[in-house]
Amino acid sequence: MSLHYLPPVKPSAIALGTIFNHGIELAVLTPLFGQTYQRAKQANTKEEFARSKEASSAAVAWGTSLVGSALQAYGVGALINATGTLSYKGAAYLGALIFAATSAPTYLAQLFTEKRPVDTVAVGATSKVLETVGLSLFLTWWGTRTNPFD
Repeated sequence: MSLHYLPPVKPSAIALGTIFNHGIELAVLTPLFGQTYQRAKQANTKEEFARSKEASSAAVAWGTSLVGSALQAYGVGALINATGTLSYKGAAYLGALIFAATSAPTYLAQLFTEKRPVDTVAVGATSKVLETVGLSLFLTWWGTRTNPFD
C-alpha cells in the first residue's frame, strides 16, 4: 500500500485538532481521573499506586483517547480537504454528517431501546457533537491544506 492515497493534511492542523478533541475527551473522562487521583493520595507509596489497577486503567484511557483524537483529527481534516470544504457552513454540515453516521444511531438506541436517562445520553451526545461539528469548524478556521494554492 502506498501512502500517496491518503490525502495530505497540515501537521499543525492534526496537532491542534488532537489537542481540541483530547480536551473534550478529558472533560468526559474527568470522573475516572478524579477517582484515580483520590486513590493515589490514599496509597502508601508511589510504587504501590503505580502497580494498582486504577493507575493502569487511567493510563490506558488517556493513551487511547490521545491516539483516537489524533486519528479523528486527521480523518476530519482529510475529509475537509477531499470535499473541498472552505466555508464554516460547509464544515458544520460535514461535521453533522460525521456525527449522524458515527454516533447518532448509538444515542438513539440508548434512548429508545435501552431506556437510559436523557441527561446521561445528552452529555455523551454533546461531547460527540463537539468532537465532530466543533472539530470540523475548528479545523476549517485553522486550515488543513498543506499548500492552499493547489
